[in-house]
Amino acid sequence: MERNLKNVLVISFGFLLLFTAYGGLQSLQSSLNSEEGLGVASLSVVYAALILSSMFLPPILIKKLGCKWTIAISMCCYIAFSLGNFYASWYTLIPTSVILGLGGAPLWSAKCTYLTIAGTSYAEKAGKNAKDIINQYFGVFFLVFQSSGIWGNLISSLILSQSSTKVEISEEDLECCGAYNCLTDTTNTTGSAKPSKSLIYTLLGVYTASGVLAVLLVIIFLDQIKSDQAETEKEKLEAPSFWSTFLATFRHLKDKRQCLLIPLTMYSGFEQGFLSGDYTKVYVTCALGIQYVGYVMICFAAVNSLCSLLFGKISQFTGRKLLFALAAVTNTACIIALLLWKPHPKQFAVFFVFPALWGLSDAVWQTQTNGLYGILFEKHKEAAFANYRLWESLGFVIAFGYSTKLQAYIKLYILLSVLVLSMVTYGAVEYLEAKSSPGTPTATMKESGRPLSQETCM
Repeated sequence: MERNLKNVLVISFGFLLLFTAYGGLQSLQSSLNSEEGLGVASLSVVYAALILSSMFLPPILIKKLGCKWTIAISMCCYIAFSLGNFYASWYTLIPTSVILGLGGAPLWSAKCTYLTIAGTSYAEKAGKNAKDIINQYFGVFFLVFQSSGIWGNLISSLILSQSSTKVEISEEDLECCGAYNCLTDTTNTTGSAKPSKSLIYTLLGVYTASGVLAVLLVIIFLDQIKSDQAETEKEKLEAPSFWSTFLATFRHLKDKRQCLLIPLTMYSGFEQGFLSGDYTKVYVTCALGIQYVGYVMICFAAVNSLCSLLFGKISQFTGRKLLFALAAVTNTACIIALLLWKPHPKQFAVFFVFPALWGLSDAVWQTQTNGLYGILFEKHKEAAFANYRLWESLGFVIAFGYSTKLQAYIKLYILLSVLVLSMVTYGAVEYLEAKSSPGTPTATMKESGRPLSQETCM
């Protein structure tokens, strides 16, 4: 157990260091690189490249390099993005955004595959339920990982705080804040002065160093892992062709359960995109000022991190259905409240209640959906987790794509509709599982004669 736990912690803290840098940079792109929309364009390119990467790179890299070296090399792609920000232009930031996007899918797929194999391996040796161990591992990971939002925002706030200026917001402008926002981007800009070059370089230097430490941590301390020695030897003798691995992600869609999980997976991108792109703009920045955005996101990250550990632990007692129901009810309540609420500085505490509740729900979406993929598709983890990143990224792309085109209330209605659809299709997945294997573990069901969905994925 000590060795498995060590590896889980190495991956967790590696991702913490890496996404402390990337998360901080992501939230600052629209302000640091605002000329001609360069920052927003770079984020769009990141997720578009991530979709392309999800289609073919994860199975290839994981099979050729193994999970450890896939993680290490993919992390270097994120460092390239940090370096591109030192001299941000269309010729530096867009190419490094493509590099980051291409490395994103292999990074997350390798992480998910590693944790699933480690959990299954330990469960077999200890005679425990693999599902429970996998959920615990993902809970530990997301406890550590989600705190990156705290450190990334804190670092940027401490370094850039002297450059921010407070702007008085009139009562007339406050009337336009919220779901029915009526301020233009020009009117809604707080006019904060752009930080000096020295401060920007200091921040980017800290972020780059954090990414380098993440790579070194993985290379030095993470053990290489093999799911099955015989399977590994077979792969050496029968190297899959490029097109065979390219199509593995789409072949996995022959599994009806994977298709039914698409709305739930895309919803993860929708809800995260709304909080970071819309809630912070039309509620927090509009009513309080841009200087409070970092603190609001720290609240979200802190609750998310703590709840990730909690839900990873208690899922073995409550089951995933109850946790998904809790997240759905909480998110629905938040969406309805945001449609009705008129934000005002006098209601200061309320601005932090919403991200806290959002963090609770997101902790369920992240830990339980990742764990669900690992449990349902244990034999085809690489293709399954590649699908996860593909559809979640598509959710981000759509959310960012209509971000500047639609008012907040329309986005909230879209979010609510996708959530309802997600819960219906997720319920269908649970029904199929119960119908196929009543009273037996999922692993038994996989061996009980469903060749079409299981044997044609890869």
